[in-house]
Amino acid sequence: MALATPFAPQQFTDVKQRKHLAILGSTGSIGTQTLDVVSEYPDHLYPSVLTAHSNVALLIQQARRFKPRKVVIARADLYSTLKEALAGEPIEVACGAKAIAEAAAAPDIDMVVTAMVGYSGLEPTISAIRAGKKIALANKETLVVAGELITGLVKEHKSELIPVDSEHSAIFQCLTGESLEAVERLILTASGGPFRTLSKDKLHHVTREDALRHPNWNMGAKVTIDSASMMNKGFEMIEAHWLFNIPPDNIEVVVHPQSIVHSMVAYKDGSVKAQLGLTDMRLPIRYAVNYPERLPSKCQKLKVCDFANLTFESPDYDKFPLLGMAFDAIRRGGNIPCALNAANEIAVAAFLAEKIGFMEMPELVAETIARCPYVPSASYDDLVSTNAEMRRVAEELIK
Repeated sequence: MALATPFAPQQFTDVKQRKHLAILGSTGSIGTQTLDVVSEYPDHLYPSVLTAHSNVALLIQQARRFKPRKVVIARADLYSTLKEALAGEPIEVACGAKAIAEAAAAPDIDMVVTAMVGYSGLEPTISAIRAGKKIALANKETLVVAGELITGLVKEHKSELIPVDSEHSAIFQCLTGESLEAVERLILTASGGPFRTLSKDKLHHVTREDALRHPNWNMGAKVTIDSASMMNKGFEMIEAHWLFNIPPDNIEVVVHPQSIVHSMVAYKDGSVKAQLGLTDMRLPIRYAVNYPERLPSKCQKLKVCDFANLTFESPDYDKFPLLGMAFDAIRRGGNIPCALNAANEIAVAAFLAEKIGFMEMPELVAETIARCPYVPSASYDDLVSTNAEMRRVAEELIK
């Protein structure tokens, strides 16, 4: 995705007057769209820190356009390329996972946008929480892997989590002004992905390219595959459980192919609140980074008459078994959701590399979890160990 028109120097107000953002994963889908939103509000938002895993070319381009205080590349072998390219810029350059975690906790940062994909987002998120930062959370694996640990740390360090996922942003908005005691259930909507209408038999023959053709959303490869398998919705259920302190049995998943109703909250009095919007991730990003303000935008607005037919249906747990595995994992608790995530990351990577088929992903995940030693109250070290071991087990099973 192309970046929005870069800032012009005359647009800048004093940097100190703006909200300073650390965008972790600025070259990914959420990161680039966050910079689009930053470009809408040059007098309000400043991307003080930008980090990337390996897309050094785009990180250099972003640094030259947005003039952050600091940039960090995760891969040490790309550090010299980044350093040399920005030699004439007043920008600090660093590398490695530790540098990303330190940047997230820097004193001048007002909000951390965690747009990194997968388990790698856990350590810098914890670093930001310990520093008491406000966090725009787009890395769902953080709560999937370590929900109990994260929510405890947020309370201890008086941090704050603002969800960025469209579904959780919808629930967050629907809960505004309401009491959690009045909530009966959360209703997470799912597009159903590209294979919603395919038979289970045909799913054995779908290709990598088929799975990457999402009907509604433009996302990164990993999230798109998770959406096709409905594991993404399982992860979102786990995330919703921790974000809103709602038991998993009170969280319902419904398939909504149009992806206009982003999620709903059902209350004990029979009322249901819904949040609607176009399929544009910049909408929940805009809400999160400007929270608690709602700033005006020139973005395309929803016209409800253009979507007169909104449909809902129950998910097929037999066709998409990973969704059911997510419910099983959070009910067991402990380190099992961590094992689920580790196995799934390996399964998705193997599918994208065409080492396994689409319906072999749930088989691999189930077999990996079956070999996981159960730790009921998992510490951070337990989770690190579980993640490493389950990845090793999954890789061995693929071989």
